Amino acid sequence: MAYQYDLFVIGAGSGGVRASRVAASKGYKVAVAEGSALGGTCVNIGCVPKKLFVYASEYGHGFGEAAGFGWSNEGTKFDWSVLRDNKTKEIERLNGIYGNMLGNAGVEVISGYASFVDSHTVVVGGKTYTAERILIAVGAKPFIPEFPGSDLVVSSNEMFYLESLPGKALVVGGGYIAVEFAGILNGLGVDTSLAYRGDQLLRGFDEDVRAFASEEYTKSGIDVRLNTDVERIELLDADDPNGERLVHFKDGSSESFGLILYATGRVPNVAPLDLEKAGVEFGKNGAVKVNNNFQTTAESVFALGDVTDKIQLTPVAIKEAMALIDYWFDGKEVDFDYDNIPTAVFSQPAIGTVGLSEQEAEARGIDFRVYQTDFRAMKHTLSGATTRSLMKLLVNNADDKVIGAHMVGDYSGEIIQGLGIAIKAGATKADFDATVGVHPTSAEEFVTFSANALKERK
Repeated sequence: MAYQYDLFVIGAGSGGVRASRVAASKGYKVAVAEGSALGGTCVNIGCVPKKLFVYASEYGHGFGEAAGFGWSNEGTKFDWSVLRDNKTKEIERLNGIYGNMLGNAGVEVISGYASFVDSHTVVVGGKTYTAERILIAVGAKPFIPEFPGSDLVVSSNEMFYLESLPGKALVVGGGYIAVEFAGILNGLGVDTSLAYRGDQLLRGFDEDVRAFASEEYTKSGIDVRLNTDVERIELLDADDPNGERLVHFKDGSSESFGLILYATGRVPNVAPLDLEKAGVEFGKNGAVKVNNNFQTTAESVFALGDVTDKIQLTPVAIKEAMALIDYWFDGKEVDFDYDNIPTAVFSQPAIGTVGLSEQEAEARGIDFRVYQTDFRAMKHTLSGATTRSLMKLLVNNADDKVIGAHMVGDYSGEIIQGLGIAIKAGATKADFDATVGVHPTSAEEFVTFSANALKERK
């Protein structure tokens, strides 16, 4: 059968763009459908604008810390509209770059949301398109549970376009998006509370990192409330839909806030796709089921990125796209290694981690030792801030290989990238010890751990 395209990609996010333009450069006739802005979540309402907001919020602490270094900063003020609008201009510039990349590669961009007709056919805006292969790369969307007053909250999507900043805000959630936005709001001068129903923030991270980070968030000015959940929300003034929200907590207390952000997870964005028409199966959480080669239960349909039940990170989606291209064009079976993927949480302080946590290593039955330290960074000896940094290494006793590295503190994301290379390459503790540190830096702590830093494990 003759198809209009060799490949039709649904979603022009990081994974979809990479797969479509590389496939086109190799001779495929490719189209990509996108109903929103090019670049997907990461570029438009995720990693990029969030990091710009983090930079802005860091100045909120920096002005105060600068006094210890001799700087006078009387009269400083923050204008939310300038940050918001400059951010939007930058995102629009990036949208144009993505459009040029696709166009230069020969990819046809179709504006609109696609849904399946069958395993070789999709419909966009009432028009049908056929393809030999179809790739689902629609990513994920914020999840907000239903409860009385859930319509009065916002998700991370809306945070990038607020008309104004509130004087007081509540962030609900305990994951990386929640702690990042709590830090952003706090740094921009908003009275910020962070409520999480669990015993500790950042589930899935190393327990020492979780406890240390939570304490540092509190020291930075965030009101961290653990074992706290919302029962219902109502408007203080029913005639003012933009007014204060009264939050009733499950412990019986009530408090008003100008903004309530729910950062309670993300779910695959599959609802509009009509997957059943293509014979594509998905799990109870909506994640599309794929085999090792990213092939769904429909032979001609593939999926990658956040829409699958893998690791939800932009660089992972891009790597998956390249692995899929190698499978299609070179016949290489996909052998994607999801271990030792470096990642960062751009909270304040930031977190960087790669490899196993102490709890994961224990669960795998590994005989290992832990080196750990926390300290006050040199910068804060003059800034006056009480902020501290944490560093931690896990070493396999069987072969001396470093199997985990964790950091809480300034530049964690930058530092953990380099450690990710070392751990991926199989570096040993002896390799770390033989490496000359860069002095004076926080990073040098990772290559100067001695027996004195060994953690006593229970």
